[in-house]
Amino acid sequence: MDSLVIIPMYNECENARAIIEAVLAQEPGFDVLVIDDNSPDGTAAIVRAAMEQFPGRVNLIERPGKLGLGTAYIEGFRWGLEHGYEYIMEMDADFSHNPNDLPALRAACADEGYDVSVGSRYITGVNVVNWPMGRVLMSYFASAYVRFITGMPVRDTTAGFVCYRRQVLETMELDKIRFKGYAFQIEMKFTARCCGFRIKEVPIIFVNRVLGTSKMSSGIFSEAMFGVISMKIRSWFRKYPKADGNRPNTKTSAE
Repeated sequence: MDSLVIIPMYNECENARAIIEAVLAQEPGFDVLVIDDNSPDGTAAIVRAAMEQFPGRVNLIERPGKLGLGTAYIEGFRWGLEHGYEYIMEMDADFSHNPNDLPALRAACADEGYDVSVGSRYITGVNVVNWPMGRVLMSYFASAYVRFITGMPVRDTTAGFVCYRRQVLETMELDKIRFKGYAFQIEMKFTARCCGFRIKEVPIIFVNRVLGTSKMSSGIFSEAMFGVISMKIRSWFRKYPKADGNRPNTKTSAE
């Protein structure tokens, strides 16, 4: 397998087994890496059972406690690079991201020549199901705000359903990614673009979780709203490493 799907989990016992099996069922084939932050509900035990059933295809990193979404993904990215994956993807555990969309995200990078593909809720309107209207509006206008501050031509800047070519993660100096919460998603896209990588948004339908408890909070949106200004200011004084051009040349940027 050349593709890895990283799934952070905390108290996802209702979803863990099903999401793993749904990812493994996709073609052309995706391995799974779960990052579990010491879930007290037994999530890790469910993942370990899946590891026994699917040896080599399901993997687990267990951490001592809740250390933040961003640090989970950074640890997963490093693991994926060390194990030779060409396409490294991130998604939620609660089926808000449909595993059936994984092949399209991979194809945008593997077949169309983009460096980053984003499962976008807003590229073809507002494709969100079962969210309260207040949360839909907050998310939509937060992305608009981020576009205004950063200049990124990405409509769903906070999206957490993303595929990266390994060159992107090797280039962008992961040690310098500062955000740990959901603003991490903004910083990753912003940094990739500053490094000269090409981003494509792939339309998806985002469905609010049915099982388990949401990890969202007002603090998450506050981090995104206020942190993005400091991120933009820091970028004026930082020299970003650039893509070396060793990539497919079938598409231009995602604007």
